[in-house]
Amino acid sequence: MFAALSNIFKVPDLRKKLILTFGLISVYRIGAYIPTPGIDGSALAKFFENITKTQGGTLFGIMDLFSGGAISKLTIFALGIMPYISSSIIMQLLTTVIPSLERLAKEGGEEGRKKITQYTRYGTVVLAIIQSFFIAMWVENPAHFQGIQIVQYPGLGFRLLTILTFASGTAFIMWLGEQISEYGIGNGMSIIITAGIISRLPTAVRQLILLFSPTAAGQSQMNVLKLLFMCALLVGVIVAVVMITQGQRKIPVQYAKRIIGRKIYGGQSTYIPFRVNHAGVIPIIFAQSLLMFPATIAGFFPNKAFQGIASALLNQNVLYSILYSGLIIFFCYFYTAITFNPAEVSDNMKRYGGFIPGIRPGRPTAEYFEYILNRVTLPGAIFLALIAIFPTIISRWLNIPYLIASFFGGTAILITVGVMLDTMKQVESQLLMRHYEGFLKKGKMKGRR
Repeated sequence: MFAALSNIFKVPDLRKKLILTFGLISVYRIGAYIPTPGIDGSALAKFFENITKTQGGTLFGIMDLFSGGAISKLTIFALGIMPYISSSIIMQLLTTVIPSLERLAKEGGEEGRKKITQYTRYGTVVLAIIQSFFIAMWVENPAHFQGIQIVQYPGLGFRLLTILTFASGTAFIMWLGEQISEYGIGNGMSIIITAGIISRLPTAVRQLILLFSPTAAGQSQMNVLKLLFMCALLVGVIVAVVMITQGQRKIPVQYAKRIIGRKIYGGQSTYIPFRVNHAGVIPIIFAQSLLMFPATIAGFFPNKAFQGIASALLNQNVLYSILYSGLIIFFCYFYTAITFNPAEVSDNMKRYGGFIPGIRPGRPTAEYFEYILNRVTLPGAIFLALIAIFPTIISRWLNIPYLIASFFGGTAILITVGVMLDTMKQVESQLLMRHYEGFLKKGKMKGRR
């Protein structure tokens, strides 16, 4: 691995891409500390510390994860990349529902993809403006902060300035991600999200060190044996996430030979990969947002009915874990159903002379795809549900802060592992293309001559 890392810096083009990527990530992290005008940052940080002690508390906990802690400080990058993620998901759903967008995505070619990307950008700005307006209205009211005055000079001027600051920050982050994708290494948006997640690691390490520090009674809250067990558990979780992320069911496909003029086309064998975790981290985001919505509304409107619903859906309760797991499994099937069309894949195979050995083309092939997809999605959905509630279990079982436990599962580790694997594959292909050894060495198989 270290030899492969040294090979990266031997290739001038790859070295430039790597330096550019780290430079743009540094710009993003600097912006996460520039405060928004008119906001008392220290009072706001104290409030967020109180509401995120256990789980990360509300929808703002999810946004804080994707913004790298910027939402809890309300800096110029407070919204982070979350509006772009929401706009991308909405556009993806609309593409499967609206026929004109579906034709544009499938038949428009490069121009169609550019238009879809442009619509996603417009949606990002619109969502950023809407979210900025509601956040500005929220922070102006001292009743939401136990009577603490967060905004020094509330009013229309503050709202307009906040909307302009947050929307511009989101647009700039979106531009940074596109520059990384085009001129750097990996997918820019995913790398920015990962950088925000990893930025929480020093705080988690600091809390871990404090657990080792002796208390007033002269004893520390954590011993070496527990630390070793946590390290082994972390390695096991990462290995399991890698296996599920990379796991796929390969459906063999055979193409019949076709004679066109004097040339023979087809006749080759290939396969269609069905990923075990086809939906990625999206079901967890949907489930978190849906369950945290009542708690967020209860924070805005201190009503007894809202407070009762919010307390029933706290992550300490068994009800929360059951609903959370059920929603994740549901959204896994839902997202897979709207993003993969077995009938369309079957028709495309039939059009080009492809067939699955032992399965008739057409409707029987589509039904076979549905059967395999349902069987493959179930273990992936169950694993997502387990890995999502795992930080809560670890936090209670080992009696450690949730910030430390969050690195043992949930959205953070799924995104980090997935992005790291995709980035390593891109670096690997660049190295192999220039006749350098990559990260994955292929051993020689010994057999009979």
